[in-house]
Amino acid sequence: MGGLKVANTTAQAYAEKSPVVIISGAPGIGERFKNPLLHHKVKDFDTQYRVFKQLTVASTVLDDPQTAFQEIDRVIATALRYKRPVYIELPRDMVDLPGHLNYQPLLSPENSDANALKEALNEAVTTINAARQPVILAGIEIHRFGLQEELVQLVEKTNIPIAATLLGKSVLSELHPCYIGLYEGAMGREEVRQYVESSDCLILLGAFMSDINLGIFTAQLDQGRSINITSEKASIQFHNYEGIRLQDFVRGLLDANLRPRPLDLPPRGYVPLSDFPASDRKITIARLFARLNSFIDENTIVIADTGDALFASSDLIVRGRTEYIASAYYASLGFAVPASLGAQLANPNRRPLVLVGDGAFQMTGLELSTTARYRLNPIVVVINNQGYGTERPMQDGKFNDLLNWNYSKLPDLLGTGIGFKVTNEVELEEALLASRTNSESFCILDVCIDSWDTSEALKRLTRSLGAKIRG
Repeated sequence: MGGLKVANTTAQAYAEKSPVVIISGAPGIGERFKNPLLHHKVKDFDTQYRVFKQLTVASTVLDDPQTAFQEIDRVIATALRYKRPVYIELPRDMVDLPGHLNYQPLLSPENSDANALKEALNEAVTTINAARQPVILAGIEIHRFGLQEELVQLVEKTNIPIAATLLGKSVLSELHPCYIGLYEGAMGREEVRQYVESSDCLILLGAFMSDINLGIFTAQLDQGRSINITSEKASIQFHNYEGIRLQDFVRGLLDANLRPRPLDLPPRGYVPLSDFPASDRKITIARLFARLNSFIDENTIVIADTGDALFASSDLIVRGRTEYIASAYYASLGFAVPASLGAQLANPNRRPLVLVGDGAFQMTGLELSTTARYRLNPIVVVINNQGYGTERPMQDGKFNDLLNWNYSKLPDLLGTGIGFKVTNEVELEEALLASRTNSESFCILDVCIDSWDTSEALKRLTRSLGAKIRG
């Protein structure tokens, strides 16, 4: 098919630190004499390799049987170390050649610099114990390095309140008593923003300082009051430490003499609906997501696409750990439906709730054909506002409009699944309840929203950016 078809997804995996191994075939070494024009060739025979070299943390071409095993081990070890994609290219006339028969893998476990780790932990513990209002801000690397359990133990040992970035959402159950919500600059709830930004000791663990995580850089975080640890960088206030692994630092904090403190949290902003469904009341973004908040349960994994599906879903309360997935940094439109395939195949005990705008769905939504082929059963909510709703407030025009598909009729095309046309709250309630009971196939809800209706999170962001622009 050509390896460049996965270039965009590989770039996203690099940006968001996902350890993916791309294995691609290539023309045989013996076929390259006199530079013939072979299918899938772009410019030169190494063009694809050079492209992926820019998108991965390590890459190799297995053109020498004597070094092939060593190269495979090298790139996979690098993927595990940095949690980023790697690329392995295999010319087709190399497939059946024997490798080095006496090859023995060299295991070289990586450890933190012991002295640097000790000094960093000493400074961190002193700073945290002296703080009036410490707060943990947890990010995506807690997911990637499997540190969720250690994080929960640290929070419960100390009673330090914890917030998450949007990319790190669901790093622990959002019903946990120490959890205060998402911190995302002006896009987040004001009480969470004020609490985090007024902290005299902000402990950032595995967090990316990206534009969306920081509410398009509306965040106000003071480095002089921060402990900032990732897999590639460690700084405490203005002191930098080299050679410290995130895993070792988190586990070191867990073992350290951190004093517990009284639990003091800002008020939670979630108010459950009491009047749903209202008869014949037209669906709005706010009411849709308020209802979805009570619909999701401990068996649901929420997968949000880019756009207002992402912004609106930031206010959902996710019950379990690592049960919210979104492209909240790279922001690749059309992410959610294909992502639901991987999520459910990886964990068949979780049913995906896919939140996707109509613009994103028209890019990749027909991957529901693959969903049907593997007999998976996601519930797909298409937020149908007849176009690119996130773009309209910035600059509107016909270029934001889409051909309005009959999304609820897609099961007729695929020969399986159940579709629902949803225009009011009663129809939404009936569709959700019917989707819950149907576990044999996918369900798709065509939820018709006004073209100019947007989420509260997006409104908070646009108000703040507007005020900033006006001075």
